[in-house]
Amino acid sequence: MFKRREIAVLVVTDLVTLSAAWTFYYLFRVRSGLFPLNAEPDLWLPLIAVTLLWMLLFFVVGLYRPWYAASRLDELALLFKTVGVGTLVLFFAVFIDDVGKPTGPGSRLLMAAYWADVLVAVSAGRMVLRSIQRRMLIAGIGVHNTLIVGSSARSRELYDEVVKYPALGYHVVGFMGIDRERAPRQEGNVPDLGVVDDLPGVIDTNGVKEVLIALDSSDHGRLLEIIARCNGHRVGLKIMPDLYDIISGQARTNQIYGFPLIEITPQLMPPWEEATKRFIDIVVSALILIVGMPLWLLIALIIRLESPGRFLYQQERVGKDGVLFNIYKFRSMRQDAELQGPQWAGARDPRVTRVGRILRQTHLDEIPQMINVLKGDMSLIGPRPERPVFVEQLSQDIPLYRRRLKVRPGITGWAQVKHKYDETIDDVKKKVQYDLFYIENMSLRMDFKILLSTAYHVLRGRGR
Repeated sequence: MFKRREIAVLVVTDLVTLSAAWTFYYLFRVRSGLFPLNAEPDLWLPLIAVTLLWMLLFFVVGLYRPWYAASRLDELALLFKTVGVGTLVLFFAVFIDDVGKPTGPGSRLLMAAYWADVLVAVSAGRMVLRSIQRRMLIAGIGVHNTLIVGSSARSRELYDEVVKYPALGYHVVGFMGIDRERAPRQEGNVPDLGVVDDLPGVIDTNGVKEVLIALDSSDHGRLLEIIARCNGHRVGLKIMPDLYDIISGQARTNQIYGFPLIEITPQLMPPWEEATKRFIDIVVSALILIVGMPLWLLIALIIRLESPGRFLYQQERVGKDGVLFNIYKFRSMRQDAELQGPQWAGARDPRVTRVGRILRQTHLDEIPQMINVLKGDMSLIGPRPERPVFVEQLSQDIPLYRRRLKVRPGITGWAQVKHKYDETIDDVKKKVQYDLFYIENMSLRMDFKILLSTAYHVLRGRGR
């Protein structure tokens, strides 16, 4: 909730500063008398259009993410690059009527003036806002409940560093040890909340948003276990790096006040790629649903004629961050297919109807999931969503299984084009490896590769 308010305040701040920057530029260009004008341009319409374009650009490059306890210098550097590129684009877009006319010193001066105008205005607004935010964090407003997990000595060392810098926004609610024998002792008013095995429950009970990991070199094998127990919870994970890791260049650290921490679960895609991915999802799913509507209605009619029951099949699945949603498919099995409870489909499953077998071979049974894509429950590309009962079971059997819940599930994915259908737990384990590979290498380039591979599989009728 606090993050949403922070972003809302940031958006309002940019609205004010961008509007002020355009107004100042308008006065400089129109009222100063330094530049010849055939007619006085309008103020308000360009102001609204240009401000909205800037805010769209800021969103795409990631300037509307919560810069929680982030370096203001990094934010200014990103602003500098964004405003530079945006000014060049806007200059030629807004002044398109000047094309064909000689470009003299006045035009170059206008470009430089507007660039400096926007950069100074937006930077000043954001720095004032960040200063206010910093004072609020020091006063304890908007801080994140934080757990420190690790050995006694390293946990106390990390706690002492956190206490020195209240502007980091970490409110330590407790310590957690590696095991019962080596649980950290209480530090002041900060209690011992148990050990790693208790981590999921403690996160939920205390509203934890950040987990700081302080492990000895001998305990680094526990890191995987801690990450696995945090997966499925919306928490940030950071770890104290070893000095060797920093010197050897094996760790990319986030330094605030000279205080190094490694972000274990960073943002998976650049903001502009994430925005583009969602845009493609909306456009493609809408086109498929609209253009193919006659065929989808025909399929629905054939399903109803072959076997009694609804032509659409709904089933509860687990989505991003563990949120439950109903997935839609054309029904390919008998209406009573799961009277004996949930089970995986076999190679020649007798529950599948004749029409259903064709739909599965051509993957046409997946078409109604375009509705899920439009709603935002799913994406075109991503790990396949699983049922809650299987998620619970597989989370116990497969380390890092819940890592799949960090991204929006998809209609098709890397696991689907690289491996066969799930028939056993070994198939699921193999697919999880492919899903984790996709998550760690997410990009638009990889998404297009998966789409092409999926199209190849569909044309060859390799579904089942």
